[in-house]
Formats: sequence, structure tokens, C-alpha cells
Amino acid sequence: MGVAYLTIAERRGMSALQRRVGPNVVGAYGTLQPFADALKLILKENLVPQQSNLLLFVLAPIISLVTAIIGWAVIPISGYAVLSSEVSLLYSLAVSGLSVYGILFAGWAANSKYTLLGALRSTAQMISYELILGAGVLGVAALTGTLNLVRIVELQEGIWLLVPLLPLAILFTISIFAETNRTPFDLPEAESELVSGFMTEHSSTPFVFFFLAEYCSIMLISALTSTLFLGGNLISTLFILFLFIWIRATLPRVRYDQLMTGAWTVLIPIVLGLLSVVMALVPLLA
Repeated sequence: MGVAYLTIAERRGMSALQRRVGPNVVGAYGTLQPFADALKLILKENLVPQQSNLLLFVLAPIISLVTAIIGWAVIPISGYAVLSSEVSLLYSLAVSGLSVYGILFAGWAANSKYTLLGALRSTAQMISYELILGAGVLGVAALTGTLNLVRIVELQEGIWLLVPLLPLAILFTISIFAETNRTPFDLPEAESELVSGFMTEHSSTPFVFFFLAEYCSIMLISALTSTLFLGGNLISTLFILFLFIWIRATLPRVRYDQLMTGAWTVLIPIVLGLLSVVMALVPLLA
């Protein structure tokens, strides 16, 4: 349900930002449009390319959706998490790393140049920007002295970690757009050259799985960002989600070489320098 209403919020929000009407016919203010779209997609014929690897072709969207869902196990909601562990932060990083396999399997198994290029782009992009994301996580862990997300939220009752870790938080926010393949880093799904990227050959229910996985991952990474830097409350999570919509409505797509060069020659050296400063200051603050 969250994914369904995130899609309608995105479409209505983008239409307002771009001075368009947006969906407003199916249900009051278009609120039933996501369900109509889901029904349409599910009823479409499920086509599988003849030369594809059937097992991996079917398994890929399942992996993507499952990894997007199980990541919620450690996210604190109202101060509680389904799986409250002392290493829940490491669990989040591990699950985000596993999501690469669904994309890679989809691109390779379809036996199409468009899907393969999209999968390779996405894998390289996610691995590169995950280093920046991991550095931000490490900064939070060093400052709080814990890997428990529930404990991290509790430690922010007085002041958000955004304040002492503002530069790391900004770089972390940039990396989450690349991790989720969203504008302006939506190169793996660049319609102008790759049709729909790694999911080009998927249709019907498998495509719905990829669609659900994408938006569930956006909600998950927004909740994680809020947990790490903004106190883990609902309002800050909704703000991060609005940021995704706002950026998509306003910024153009960057070139792939700019994306990768910017990561390895600019952002990663900066984030490592900032992390070194944080590590040096932590003993002084203790």
C-alpha cells in the first residue's frame, strides 16, 4: 500500500511541479490509479525470450523484491524494530548489496544487449556509490559507538546527527539516488538508449515485481537516511521521499562517464577525507 500511494504521490507531485494535471480520473483525485495500473500490468501477457536463461530470468525480479522487503526488518518504527540486533546497521548494508544480484541476473538472463548494458551500468554504479554510502554509515557508527539502529535513534533525542555530520550526510544523500537508480542517476534505465535497461524484456507480473522493488527500495533507503541522520521520525522520512520526487521533476540525467568519474575522482576522495576527520575527532569527543 505504501508503494501504491508513493507512486500516485510522485505522479501528482511531479505534475504540480511541472504545471501539469497528472492522474485525476480514477478515484477521488486519482487515488485509485495505482490499482488500475497494477491490474493492467498483471493482466498483460507474460513473454519470455526464447534464448533466455529461464531460471535466472524468473528468479531475478523475485530476488529484487525480496531484498527490498527484508531490509525493513531492522528499521525502527516508533522506537521498535522487527529485528533489533546489535549489528542491524551491517544487516542493512548486506541486504542492499544483495539487491545487485537481481539486477545482474535480469540483465544477463534475458540475452539482450539492452538488458545486459543496463545491468552492467547498474552494477558498476551501485558498487561505486555504495562505498560513499558505507563511509557515511561508518561515520555514524563511529560517532554513536553502536551498530544498533534503535539505539542510534535513541541517541538523537537531543540533537540529530545531521548537525555534526552534515558534510557526510550530504554525500550520503547523493549516494542514495545512485543506489536506487533514480534521477539524475537513472542511467541503467535510460530510455533514450537502453529502452528500459535491465528490465526491458520483463513483462506482466515480473515487471510488477521490479516496479515494486524499486519503490520499496526508495522507501527503505529514505527510512534508513532518516534513522541515521534525522532522528528516525515519519516526517523526516516523508521529506526524503519528497526529495526523490522533487529531484526527478527538476534535474536532467547526467552522462554515465560523468557519473562514474564524479564518484571515483571527486566524491570518494572527499568522503574518505571527511571520514578521517570524524575518526580523528571521535576520541576527543569521548
